[in-house]
Amino acid sequence: MNAPATAPRGTGILPSQSLRAMIARGEIAADPAIDEAQIQPASIDLRLGTVAYRVPASFLPGPAATVADKLAGLSMHEIDLTGGAVLEKGCVYIVQVLEQVDLPARVSGTANPKSSTGRLDIFTRLICDRAVEFESVPAGYQGPLYTEISPRTFSILVRTGSRLNQLRLRLGRPAISDSAMRRLQDQVGLVHGDRIDIREGVAVSVDLERDDGLIGYRAKPHAGLIDIDQPGAYPVDGFWEPIRRPRSGLAGLILNPDEFYILASKEFVTVPLDHAAEMRAYDTRVGEFRVHYAGFFDPGFGHDAAGGSGSRAVLEVRAHDVPYLIEDGQIVCRLVYEPLTEVPDKLYGAGGIGSNYQAQGLKLSKHFQMTGQSPR
Repeated sequence: MNAPATAPRGTGILPSQSLRAMIARGEIAADPAIDEAQIQPASIDLRLGTVAYRVPASFLPGPAATVADKLAGLSMHEIDLTGGAVLEKGCVYIVQVLEQVDLPARVSGTANPKSSTGRLDIFTRLICDRAVEFESVPAGYQGPLYTEISPRTFSILVRTGSRLNQLRLRLGRPAISDSAMRRLQDQVGLVHGDRIDIREGVAVSVDLERDDGLIGYRAKPHAGLIDIDQPGAYPVDGFWEPIRRPRSGLAGLILNPDEFYILASKEFVTVPLDHAAEMRAYDTRVGEFRVHYAGFFDPGFGHDAAGGSGSRAVLEVRAHDVPYLIEDGQIVCRLVYEPLTEVPDKLYGAGGIGSNYQAQGLKLSKHFQMTGQSPR
């Protein structure tokens, strides 16, 4: 789908056509070469390299060290990924991705897990050399990129070329404000629901009173292995327990510590064609749980122009330390919308780019055999 042309902004997230130009200039490079399927509307998928390093703990290299320096002292075992290998739940692995970057002085990067990665409860974070924080690539960075992988619920089968996370690149520092998001709400309707709350982002609440009675899924703790590159291969009941709305008594859902849940938002979500949105992973003010650590929404998600009318946000939820009662309509996270420099030449949900979650209701990852979309 060809999106309408607009005058480019001087700052913002870089769209698909800009990512292609960076690849052509060698500012993003890889061997084997980057495939068009990796280029998303506002990000590029990163592919696992040839070796996974089993490490005892997560780490950051710090300002004086490279990731390779740290691995020299921390690596417990090297695992060849070229023929496929199992990454066990509860373990931590570091994998250098095939892509490397040579960023211009005003271009920085931010990474996040892909949607399917988050819905499988695979804790995945980007690390670069001399990093002092995860998921961040400083402006002007030149060098390799690494992915930290820690499956939390299911053991997974991966191989060289598997794609677990994505990198979006940003020119300058775009101004993000509640007033700008309120204007977008008035113009295009960022969220559609009974209550609109825009403070430090757009509020998203949980739906625990769905018409069909199915309000979510709880992951089974001792399920089998999932091949990350096999969509539609696994029966739902082998891995998930459906959660239904209680008929009487307790109103809400008790989240048990260290269990993983898939829930859905009460609001419909729309991302304008020249914006992207990020869902904040965790905010202590909304309760003792973590929501949506794969929280990136591409331009066109939920948008009529890309066939997404009626798309809800799927919430990946994990409680912390103590049981926590979550109630219908409770605000669980906030969406922050950020401009792109221009409308991308491909949109989420349009043009056959493999958008698995457009127009979604309550939906598990693409790996499961869901016979139809759960009613919205």
